[in-house]
Amino acid sequence: MEGFVSFRYSVQPMPVSLFPSMYKNVSVESAPKWWKHPCSHEECTLHQLAPYIGKIKSKIAADLIERYTKPGDLVVDPFAGSGTIPLEATIRGRRVFAADISAYAKVISTAKLSPPDSLEDALKKAENVLLESQTLARPDLRAVPHWIRKFFHPRTLCDVIRFSALARRPGNEFLMACFLGILHHQRPGFLSYPSSHLVPYLRDKKYPRQCYPEMYAYRELRSRLLSKIARSYKRFAKPMQGSVEFSQQAVEHLELPARVDALITSPPYMNALDYGRDNRLRLWFIDPDLARPVDTDIATRRRAFENGITSLTMKLRKLLKPKGFCVLIVGEEVHRTFSAHPSDVVISKFAQYAPGIKLKTIIADDIPDVRRTRRECRGVKTEHFLIFQKT
Repeated sequence: MEGFVSFRYSVQPMPVSLFPSMYKNVSVESAPKWWKHPCSHEECTLHQLAPYIGKIKSKIAADLIERYTKPGDLVVDPFAGSGTIPLEATIRGRRVFAADISAYAKVISTAKLSPPDSLEDALKKAENVLLESQTLARPDLRAVPHWIRKFFHPRTLCDVIRFSALARRPGNEFLMACFLGILHHQRPGFLSYPSSHLVPYLRDKKYPRQCYPEMYAYRELRSRLLSKIARSYKRFAKPMQGSVEFSQQAVEHLELPARVDALITSPPYMNALDYGRDNRLRLWFIDPDLARPVDTDIATRRRAFENGITSLTMKLRKLLKPKGFCVLIVGEEVHRTFSAHPSDVVISKFAQYAPGIKLKTIIADDIPDVRRTRRECRGVKTEHFLIFQKT
């Protein structure tokens, strides 16, 4: 199969020597060392609206955009997640078409790509929605699922239910994203009882109520939300206005633009992450129906990954411009009972369904547990940046 490379798993960046010499046209590189450096203290603070497991670092996204696109290009990201790649693309003068099946991803990405023009505008809008929320009827907390009630003081829960009802309105995505960003944590600036920041679970064993009564007191929404909004504008880089589009669609049903200059995307890890479970508390406030249990079977997720990549390659075969690049960031995984090699899946699908889009470069990067996985999903140790180009 032309262009196919078979990978062996390694917890270190993939040495060039592990790749067969017969693939002379494929350049194998280690990731730049500066990709390892933290960037949260220098990136646009819109990236920090709300947490999202598995997101790419903004400095890596920016580097890929600078390498493989030019200003004015249309950059497509069909697995946009928290919108890191689309935001970095718009800041750099690229047009963007982004998509993701997740409602949470849609809220965050839309908020990043179309925030209020200034901090003053954002605060004024927040004050208006907060004021209106106080006019709504007090919610009946008995109708709220018990697992939701466990996270909040009753008065806090009433406030956040009324506010979220208004934040769901179209056009309020920035307020909703800021609200979701302070929904749960143990720090004083957050709204819940002591809990994990990323995946919601109570930390009442580490912080028992009798020892930390202040952590179980009423937490006011207004001051925390306004402080969150102010932090979001600390390093504000206004996204480019104009051609920015987001679609909440699975890639199989996605209608891409007629001409794609470049695709840069990070598909969900094939087996490691369950975004519905990890974000269940935030999803409930976006829409209570979204927090219901879904099928998390590993085989189902692997099949969905393969189907999505197949559909994507078949679309790009026709729509990617000549000499245009496809960059896919793929996590390799080792599990107790199996080894998953999503890079093999991606490369084989391109070779089978889009032979005119050739694999040119592989950049291998090792990743720490704390950056890209949950505690119980430590199998993802290596990322492959697969660089394809249409001949």
